[in-house]
Parts: sequence; structure tokens; C-alpha cells
Amino acid sequence: MRTELEVFSDLSERLDYNLPNFQLYVRKGTLHQFDRYAASCHWHPDIEFILVLEGSMDFFVKGKTVHIDKGSGIFVNSKRLHYGFSPDMTDCSYIVVAIHPSLLGKDTWEGKEYWEEKFGSNSDDYILLTDEIQWHGEVLHSLNQIYNEMHSPTRNPFRLLSQAMSLCAYMGDHIQENSGLLANDQLWAAVWKMTGFIHQHYENKIILGDIAAAGSVCRSRCCELFGQYVGQTPNSYLIRYRIQKSCELLQETDRTISEIAISCGFQSASYFSYTFRKEMGLVPQAYRKNHRLYSDYS
Repeated sequence: MRTELEVFSDLSERLDYNLPNFQLYVRKGTLHQFDRYAASCHWHPDIEFILVLEGSMDFFVKGKTVHIDKGSGIFVNSKRLHYGFSPDMTDCSYIVVAIHPSLLGKDTWEGKEYWEEKFGSNSDDYILLTDEIQWHGEVLHSLNQIYNEMHSPTRNPFRLLSQAMSLCAYMGDHIQENSGLLANDQLWAAVWKMTGFIHQHYENKIILGDIAAAGSVCRSRCCELFGQYVGQTPNSYLIRYRIQKSCELLQETDRTISEIAISCGFQSASYFSYTFRKEMGLVPQAYRKNHRLYSDYS
């Protein structure tokens, strides 16, 4: 019989790792690619690091919001709801590094025990990283090193593995235990299930009752939990997630607008275009064209 945590893993956001069968995600990103300059609120078993290269962003982690300036960053612990955004819709570029527990040998006693001790629910949800603190600065420097290695023409997977494991060990030396984090685990479990339901079924017709049922709560409680822990209504979260997925398809495929609309849960191409323009400020065709022009010159 599968455990609840194994079920949660199925409901988490799956990352598009750079290399097959090597669960390390290392990429540059910008906030302008997201609906209203805000990524979808999500979670995954990976620990995540953000280093802001240009501009600044606000970052939401498990009900709290912090500000990150250029040259600073954040560590986000495993299985925490989080997303970056710009409240005034100005752009921000950043490096993101996400490390899956499989890289530490999650099926071995040593890897599993260490991961649960250091990156489980009893430890800090996040740590703001600034170059004013020596060990923070070393972590931020490591993120640049990992990015450069991942995107080097002479990339060495063994060096990447060594860098990722060293970074995990370094965070493990500094992360603090926080026994008070378990108090609302049942509420977080409901939120995980409801956001996970949206991640799995966004292409289908979804109503509020469906989302609430996924978390075994009533509709009013569903709205309360989303407001408290996600900072959005369930419907806003669903729409933004659909828009995010449509942006990915517009960027990465040549599928028609009608095909993308249906595959992302919109009833028609016209409704999709209307909603997309309302959220993003331009129609899907213009977004695709602008992205390709930006990619050609970046």
C-alpha cells in the first residue's frame, strides 16, 4: 500500500530536468514569461535555490512573503508551496537550481535519513541568502558554478553531482530544526492535495466542488485555505496555472492556438485568447512571436 507522501509526490509539480535520468534542474528564468509576472504557486520534493541576477522579486513560501534584491537569493526547502512574483509587474532575471533527493541516494539508508533530517517538515521552510553573510555568499557563488558547469560545452555530470551534493551538505550544516512547523500539517496536506489535483486535471473541466473534494473539505473551507496558504482564490490559481501551461506550449511547440486552448482546459480558442489577453496583456499569437524574437536576440 502506498504511503500518503508517495501519493503527494504524484501530485507535485514535475520539473523539466536538464539531463535524462539526472534529476538536477539548472536554468535561467525571467518573471515576464509568467502571467502577471507571477509564477504559479507549486511544490515539489526537490530543494530549490534562487539567485537574482537583475531586478528584484518577492517570494512566497508557505504563507509568508519575502523580498529578494539583485545579488541575493533564497533557499526553499522540500515540499513547501512557493512562487516568485513582482507586485509592480517589473521584470527580474534569475538562476534557479533544484536538487531532487534521488541525487543523494534516496533509496539508501544514509541518503534517506539525511534528507529527512535536514530537509524534512521539522526544518526551516526557507533561508534568505545575502552576500553579507559569509556562508550565504558561498552558497550564492556555488549556484553560479553549477549553472556554468551545466551549460558548459564540456559539461561533466560527475562534477555536477559533486557540486550538487556539496551544496546539500553545506545547507545541511546550517539549516535549523523548527519543531513548531508540524502544527498545521493536516491543513497543508489538504492544500497540497487540492493544488496537486489542479496540476493533474487542469486540461479538464474543473469546478470549485472538485477542488474542495480533492482536499476532503467543503467549498468555503477550500476558499479559506487557498486564501490563507496560497494567497489566491481557487479559481484564480486554476486560471493562472492554465495560462502558465499554455505559455509553455506557445514557447516550446508549433501547436495551433485552438489545440493549445483545448489542451489547457479552455472551452474555445476565442475564450482562451480573451482570458490570455486579460491576464498577460497580449493575445497568444503575439506572445509566441515576442518570445521567439526575444530568444533569437538573447
